[in-house]
Amino acid sequence: MALIFWDVIQYRRLLLMVVILGIGGSLQVGFQGSMITYASVHIKEFINETWLERFGHSVRPSTLTLLWSSVVSIFGLGGLLGSMSSGCLAAKYGKKKCFLGSNVLMVASAFLLGFSKMARSVELILVGRFLCGISTGVCILLHPQYLGEVSPKKLRGFTTSTASMFWCLGKVLGQVMGLRELLGSEALWPVLLAFSGATALVSLLTLPFFPESPPHLLLHRGDEEGCVKAMKTFWGKQPHRAELDDLQKEQAALSSAQSKGFLELVKEPSLRWQLYMLFVLAVTTQLSGIQAIYSYTFEVLQAAGFHLEQIPYLALGVSLCELLSAVLCSFIIERFGRKVLLWAGYALMGTMLAGITLALSLQPWFSWMPYCCLSLIFCFVFTFGMGPAGATISLRMEIFDQSSRAPAFAISGTLSWVGVFVIGMVFPLMMENFRQFSFLIFMGTLYTSGFIIYFFLPETKKKSILEIQEEFDKLNFKKKQIPVLEAKLTKDPELCTKL
Repeated sequence: MALIFWDVIQYRRLLLMVVILGIGGSLQVGFQGSMITYASVHIKEFINETWLERFGHSVRPSTLTLLWSSVVSIFGLGGLLGSMSSGCLAAKYGKKKCFLGSNVLMVASAFLLGFSKMARSVELILVGRFLCGISTGVCILLHPQYLGEVSPKKLRGFTTSTASMFWCLGKVLGQVMGLRELLGSEALWPVLLAFSGATALVSLLTLPFFPESPPHLLLHRGDEEGCVKAMKTFWGKQPHRAELDDLQKEQAALSSAQSKGFLELVKEPSLRWQLYMLFVLAVTTQLSGIQAIYSYTFEVLQAAGFHLEQIPYLALGVSLCELLSAVLCSFIIERFGRKVLLWAGYALMGTMLAGITLALSLQPWFSWMPYCCLSLIFCFVFTFGMGPAGATISLRMEIFDQSSRAPAFAISGTLSWVGVFVIGMVFPLMMENFRQFSFLIFMGTLYTSGFIIYFFLPETKKKSILEIQEEFDKLNFKKKQIPVLEAKLTKDPELCTKL
C-alpha cells in the first residue's frame, strides 16, 4: 500500500484529474440514488399541493403513486438513453467533450429542479430528472474509460477503481445532505434536488484545462505529438516511452480496423470471450444482492428495535462502510489483481448471504439475531466495495481495445440500467413470496459467477491492451489454431514443395 501511495504522489496532475472526473462523474450517480429517498416525502406533498391548486381537490392515492413512480423511474429511462448513446458520442467527439456535455445537461437539470417549487410545476421535476438521468448515463460510462486512458499501466487499476470510491462518496453525500437538519427539510428540498448542479459546475470550470486522453489523440486522430503532450501533462516528468510504444503497437494492430458498432462487436470472433466476461460482470453486479440489501436495510433495522428517527443515521453508517472499503480497494487492486478480488469477493458475498438468510429465519427465536443480521449486512457491503465493485470497473476498461471499448461500455451500461429496473420491479415480489429465502437466488448467482471468473478470466494487472488481447485469443481461437495452420500449409504451394 505504501508503494502505490508513493506512485500516486509522483503523478500529481493525474491525481487532480481523478478528483475532477470523480466530482463530475460517478459522484453524481451515487448522490442521485441516495438523496431521492430523503426528498420523497416532500415531493409527494408538493405533488398533492399542486394538484389541489390546479383542480380544487386532493390527488387520489393511486394517481399520487403513479406520479411519484414516474419521478423515480424517468431518471432510469434517461440513464438508459444516455448509456446507449455514449458509445457513438465518445467515438465521434472524444471523452472530454462528451463528459463536458453531460455536465452541461446536469447544470440545466439542476436549474429546472431548483425552480420547480417556485414555479409550482411537477412537470419541471419530471423534465429535470430525465435530463439528470441522461447526464449520469453518459458520465458513469465515460468516467472509468477516461481514467483508464490517461493512466500508466501501473496505476490503471488504482485510478479506475476510484470511480467506485466516488460513487460511494456520492451516496454518503446524498444521505448527509438529505438529513432534515441540512437540506432535507420542507423549505430546502428543491436545493437538495439541485445540488448536483454545483458539483457539475466544478467539473465544467476545471476539466477544460486538461487535454483529451492520449489513446484517443493517437488512435482516433493520429496526433502523435498531441498524444505525447497529453502524457507529459498528466504524468509530468515520469517516463512515458514504454506506454507510447504500446499505443503505437496498438495503432499498428488497428490500422485496418475502424471503430466498431454494436453488431460488429457482437459478430467479432476475437472479442467473443471478452463479451462473455462483460455479460457475467454486468449481470452479477445486478444479481449480487447489493441493491436488494440496500432496499432491505431499513426493514432489518426496524426489526432490531431501532426508532424510525435513528434509521437514516444507521443507514448512513452502512454507506460509510462501503466508502471505506472502496478506498481500500483502490490501494490493494494493483497488489492482488482484478481476478482474485472478483472470485474471492463473490465467494465471500455468497457465504454472507447464506448467513443473512439464516439470521432472518432465526430472528423470531433469538432477540439478538437482528444485530447479527446487521453485522452481516455491514460485512457484505464492505466485501462488495473492497473487491467486485472496483475490480469490475477496471476490467471493463482493460479487456477491450480502443476500437471496441465505447460500444462495449454502452452494452454494459444498458445491461446495468435494465438490471436496476428489473430488480426494482421483481425483488418486492420475491420478498412477498419467498421472504428471506430470496437471498439464496443471489447466492447462487455469486457462486456461479465466481466459478466462471476463477477458471476463465485472465489476469489483467499491469498488462498492455495487446497483452490482454493475446490472453483472450487463447480462449477465442483455441479450437481454430490447428485448422488455420493446416489451411496455410495446403494453400501455399511453394511451402509445400520445400517440405
